[in-house]
Amino acid sequence: MSNSSSITEFLLLAFADTRELQLLHFWLFLGIYLAALLGNGLIITAIACDHHLHTPMYFFLLNLSLLDLGSISTTLPKAMHNSLRDNRDISYLGCAAQVFFFLFLISAEFSLLTIMAYDRYVAICKPLHYGTLLGSRACVHMAAAAWGTGFLWAVLHTANTFSIPLCQGNTLDQFFCEIPQILKLSCSHSYFTEFGLIMVSACLAFRCFVFIVVSYVQILRAVLRIPSEQGRHKAFSTCLPHLAVVSLFISTGMFAHLKPPSISSPSLNLVVSFLYSVFPPAVNPLIYSMRNQDLKDALCKLTTRC
Repeated sequence: MSNSSSITEFLLLAFADTRELQLLHFWLFLGIYLAALLGNGLIITAIACDHHLHTPMYFFLLNLSLLDLGSISTTLPKAMHNSLRDNRDISYLGCAAQVFFFLFLISAEFSLLTIMAYDRYVAICKPLHYGTLLGSRACVHMAAAAWGTGFLWAVLHTANTFSIPLCQGNTLDQFFCEIPQILKLSCSHSYFTEFGLIMVSACLAFRCFVFIVVSYVQILRAVLRIPSEQGRHKAFSTCLPHLAVVSLFISTGMFAHLKPPSISSPSLNLVVSFLYSVFPPAVNPLIYSMRNQDLKDALCKLTTRC
C-alpha cells in the first residue's frame, strides 16, 4: 500500500491460529468482560444508591469505575468478535475510533488516579482542611478536569497519528489499534510530530507519577504516627486499595511501552497489552471491595435489596 489514503482496513494480531483455541479465547474474554461489567456496575450502583457513600473518595471511585467500563469495552468486544468469527480485520474508521476512545479513557483514568492520591493525602495529612479543599464543587471540577484532559490528549494524538502517511502495509502487531503499532507502518521520518507529542505526554505522566509517590510517602509517615491501631487500620484500608490499583496500572503500562526490543515478540506483546488494557479494569472492583468495609456493606445492602 503506497499511502494511508488507500488503506480501508487494518489487520489485527490474532490470539491463536487454531479454531479450538480461538473459541477458547472467546469464552475466556467473555467471562472477563462480564466480570468487569458486573463488578464495576455494582460499585457504580452501590455508590449512587447509598447516601453514606456520597463523599469525595467514593465520587472519584464512581468515576474510575465508569472509565474502567469504557476502556475495557473499547478493546475486548472487538477481540471477542474476531475470535468468534475467525477474522482479523478492523475498518480504518473503526481503528481511529478505538485509538481515540482508548487513549481518552486511559489518560482520564491516570489523571483521576492522581486526583485520588491527592484526596487520600488531604484526608489523612490535612483532615481539618478536607471539607474546604475537597468540597462538592471542587470534586466536580477535578473530575471534569480529568475527563477533559483525557479528551484533549485523545483528540491531539488521534488526529496527528491518522494524518501520518502509512507506507508499510496495514498489519498491526497488536490485538487492538494502538498508536505505537500504527507508527511502525508510517513512512520514514513522518512521525516526528507524534513522537514529540508522546514525549510531552510521557513527561506529564512522569510528573503525575512523582506526585503520587510523594503523596503516599507523606501518607505513610502520617499513618505511622497515628497512636491507635484501629486508626492505622482504617487509614490503611482506604489507601492500600488505591495504591494497589495505581501500582497495577502504572507497572503494566510502563512494561508494555518501555520493555527492551530484545525481549519483544508478538506473543509477549499480546500478553503484556492484555495485562495493561484488560486486566486492571477487571480486577479494580475486587481490589477496592476487599478491604473497604463501607463499600462491602453497601454492596451487601444492594444485593439483599435485589
